[in-house]
Amino acid sequence: MRPMRAHRRRDTDSICMPTNCNWLRLLPDFAVMSAAKADPDTAENARYRLDEQVGYLLRRAQQRHLAIFSSLLPDCTPTQFAALAKLAESGPLSQNELGRHASMDAATIKGVVDRLRKRGLIATRRDGRDQRRIYLSLSPEGEREYRAAAAKAVEITARTISGLNDAEHAQLIDLLKKLT
Repeated sequence: MRPMRAHRRRDTDSICMPTNCNWLRLLPDFAVMSAAKADPDTAENARYRLDEQVGYLLRRAQQRHLAIFSSLLPDCTPTQFAALAKLAESGPLSQNELGRHASMDAATIKGVVDRLRKRGLIATRRDGRDQRRIYLSLSPEGEREYRAAAAKAVEITARTISGLNDAEHAQLIDLLKKLT
């Protein structure tokens, strides 16, 4: 590249120097843009590739998983299944506790619980010491529904990770746990 020389600015009679000249300030950007047009594989263009981005790949994997989930459990959403699974694992929980255990905010867990109660899958009972506190548990129908769904959930997971061997599956679980 040639050394920059001072030249007269057209809009004034002042001398255009590298510190006050818009044209000279734009030259490096123009050089990068020209190089990018000439060679689309420059570092500038290769810096961001959508199909190499974690969020994009996680979303694609989740879309695949959700498609498999809905094909095998069409009457249950993943959040509903998560609530049933946590109640099956933990036993009776308050709605707030269930939301924390299943990683759902208060509004989401309320809607999930309301729908599961309407379907008769969750039973409620008041705390003997604090009548304001309500505990949720699986109803007998909820237990049957959960057992049937859990068997299908094993198949959902197997289909979702079908492209991985056992070591890769374990590694994926470990990596996802590090991200959460």
